[in-house]
Amino acid sequence: MLSGLDLPSHPDLLVGISTGDDAGVFRLSDDLAVVNTVDFFTPVVDDPFTYGQIAAANALSDVYAMGGMPRTALNIVCWPQSGLPPAMLGEILRGASEKAREAGVVIVGGHTVADDEVKFGMAVTGVIDPRRIVRNVGARSGDLLILTKPLGTGVLTTAFKRDALARDDYVAAVQSMTMLNAAAASVMLKHEVHAATDITGFGLVGHAMKMAEGSGVTITFEESDLPLLPGALEQVRAGMIPSGGKRNREYYEHDVEIAEEVADEMIDIVYDPQTSGGLLIAVPASVATVLVAELQAAGHRDAVQVGRVSERGNSPIRLV
Repeated sequence: MLSGLDLPSHPDLLVGISTGDDAGVFRLSDDLAVVNTVDFFTPVVDDPFTYGQIAAANALSDVYAMGGMPRTALNIVCWPQSGLPPAMLGEILRGASEKAREAGVVIVGGHTVADDEVKFGMAVTGVIDPRRIVRNVGARSGDLLILTKPLGTGVLTTAFKRDALARDDYVAAVQSMTMLNAAAASVMLKHEVHAATDITGFGLVGHAMKMAEGSGVTITFEESDLPLLPGALEQVRAGMIPSGGKRNREYYEHDVEIAEEVADEMIDIVYDPQTSGGLLIAVPASVATVLVAELQAAGHRDAVQVGRVSERGNSPIRLV
């Protein structure tokens, strides 16, 4: 769809859409640039307050993935003209406001459109030092990959919608989705980082694919190293595969090399679309152990090394 467009070009446009990065970056001065992103989606939980929290955390995450600090946000609301009480929308906005306040973000307004299906999210503006932008490209052979949150929100929320999710597993998924990536970004910036991205709708494979292709490398994930939310494997076995996961697999699988011994359930997991997922960070091997320890101490207890970067082989992504 974008191939026929005359894409914007400007000497101060430091990050555009050419590599499918997490946000755009525009330079205002030698030491200041703005980061812009937008994200909104349909409800993944039935509690409106929690939905607002998750949607806000998800939208803010793109700024953190770039190494920026979000400052302001605009709410985006799609809401039916009848059938739902206004108080429900109020709870969504309250949840988003609480999460924005936690992030130090000021919500300055928003826009509402009448729609048959509920959707909510945010357009976020952040600030960043233009000399310290973290891109989704730049990973180097020999780097190790760190993931800051466990996988599985797509299959778990699908199971929840079908009334098939245990309460404890639901709570764990919500805690992960409402957790800001602010601390992870702060810790990341203390170290030499070659590339980073947040894992959201395209799943682990989709977002890693952009990193691998843009960096000209191969990324290899170890099946046994991938962190999972409680209940994720069981829900995959029960067939709780979201439609987004099926689309991701159909789109990306031709460029993914998977070892024969990898379990079928884990194949579904790596394509699973995440909501407000963790950061995937490529760092020199000498940094990885310290970074994981600092991430865990900062609250990302599930942060772990999940893969490695090598020179480009037959496929951009390998799962072994």
